Amino acid sequence: MSAAAQRVRIGGACGFWGDSAMATPQLLQVPGLQYLVYDYLAETTMAILAKARAKDPALGYATDFVQAVMTPHLQAIHERGIKVIANAGGLNPEGCRDALLQVAEQQGIALRVAVLTGDDLMPQMPALHAQGLRTTTDTPLPERPLSANAYVGARGIAQALGAGADVVITGRCVDSAVVLGALVHEFGWSWQDWDRLSAGTLAGHLIECGAQATGGLFTDWQDVPDWANIGYPVIDVAPDGSLVLSKPEGTGGLIHPGAVAEQILYEVGDPANYLMPDVCCDWRHVQVERTGMDTVQVSGARGLPAPTHYKANATWQDGYQLQLMLAIRGIDAPLKAERTAQALLTRSRTLMATQGFGDDSETCVELLGGESHYGPHAQAHTAREVVLRIAVRHAQAKALAVLQRECASSGTSMAPGTRSSFSGRADIQPVIKLCSFMVLKSQVHLQMQLGDDVQDASDLTVSPVANAIAVSSTAPAMPETTIASDEPLHDCRLIDLAWARSGDKGDDENIGVIARHARAWDWLRTQLQAHQVQAYFSHLVQGPVLRYEVPGLQALNFVLHQALGGGGVCSLRSDPLGKSFAQMLLDMPLRVPASVLTAPTSGDPP
Repeated sequence: MSAAAQRVRIGGACGFWGDSAMATPQLLQVPGLQYLVYDYLAETTMAILAKARAKDPALGYATDFVQAVMTPHLQAIHERGIKVIANAGGLNPEGCRDALLQVAEQQGIALRVAVLTGDDLMPQMPALHAQGLRTTTDTPLPERPLSANAYVGARGIAQALGAGADVVITGRCVDSAVVLGALVHEFGWSWQDWDRLSAGTLAGHLIECGAQATGGLFTDWQDVPDWANIGYPVIDVAPDGSLVLSKPEGTGGLIHPGAVAEQILYEVGDPANYLMPDVCCDWRHVQVERTGMDTVQVSGARGLPAPTHYKANATWQDGYQLQLMLAIRGIDAPLKAERTAQALLTRSRTLMATQGFGDDSETCVELLGGESHYGPHAQAHTAREVVLRIAVRHAQAKALAVLQRECASSGTSMAPGTRSSFSGRADIQPVIKLCSFMVLKSQVHLQMQLGDDVQDASDLTVSPVANAIAVSSTAPAMPETTIASDEPLHDCRLIDLAWARSGDKGDDENIGVIARHARAWDWLRTQLQAHQVQAYFSHLVQGPVLRYEVPGLQALNFVLHQALGGGGVCSLRSDPLGKSFAQMLLDMPLRVPASVLTAPTSGDPP
């Protein structure tokens, strides 16, 4: 342990399974780097791993971590003494460890690799089902799950580092835990020091999505240089949990307070009550301050006692689905595409009925290029080129084979200008659905294994104690701006006043809206309400919309319930993760006073 550390330098080298292979060699050039952290897992990824493990019990982990990351760079990582923490273990942490140790042996490296296990709840599922435990949407647990995992915290990671691990491989820990575990180990934080645990969680959350913290997906994308060589995030964390974010020297990307604020709000739900395994986070008064051309400081996180339960997810197979795409060009392409879709669905239903199959359980028709996702806000009705996307779901794969085959016929019997296939017949895929539920921490038995050493790593919730040292989180003073009631109104869009980013939590959608300046914040917090956002997305959202104020970032966080058609692999939509919602909302038309459109200058009166 290095409890006297003055700062800890961590590089965020992976935001998801499939992130760029250039991140690791880029971060290895950063002087003084102490940790490389890798986040591979998402709800969709767990479903993919479940399918892989069903085919081959030796799989079920993120193979890219071993093959594309560690194999070519293990020697450099080992020589520099950099610790590695990754949740690449997925459903099979031991398999991931064994594959990595084989690589280390081939390269002549004596590597100490720890694995954390126990998040896999499959052995407990019969008992949990018998207890009558229900999902967060009040439905029974699946009777034949493919996988079931608790979202565990950072305790086992800190424990493994304390035992001398060079590499820590976890199963389904929360994304931010790969950073929090390192910080607790280095600084010796107490597991009841809620403010610091919240700050460490924020540090992990900031870099868990890789380049999203350094200009990736930023609203003002035109200002972000050199996407091809975008810099991956580096954080220098102080003992109080405050941090400075930067990127490797000479790389592309952009360190910008707006982009950082977008990432802070990314998928957090209620910023005053962001529930994590180790702490309940309150980030309402977090502040982002530019400290240099390529640095910002982030501080002000507060924490509350940790919850008594873990969130858990289970996956199961529920029928099959088919997704088709056809290119249609020419005059009135959207109209031709709509008619083609209805004709193909009608024809396939007729043929299915003659073969004794029932109707599809769900269908989705989208016109990519025709702005069908925008609903009543679409502006591309006269498009001359669209991609018709038809997605259908059925309990039987053989029933979907009818539409799979009939799709080709549209190339000669329907709209002129149709290409009925991009790459041959589309594949029929099993539908892997996902549900969430809460499980008592006392029912999740975690272990840390390093060589022959096996230790209990369970989190038994204890009573909270006061923080050892107070962490300042004073909310920034909000200048009150006066807007004259008789000011003329000007037409604009939300993007003129704000930055925004969106992401998913299952079937719910999160949109963080950050004011560009104080006048915009003053207007937005009084004028942009939940009911307006709900009305704007009424064609997509079935549940309520909630609004949360985040004064430290001069931001609003909107949570749209039942917005994603089931979300993730459960959704037939082309944007099942809701990444486009912020972009659609930024196009919302507004009428605002001229003074709201103008950023205050230092000479302006308060």
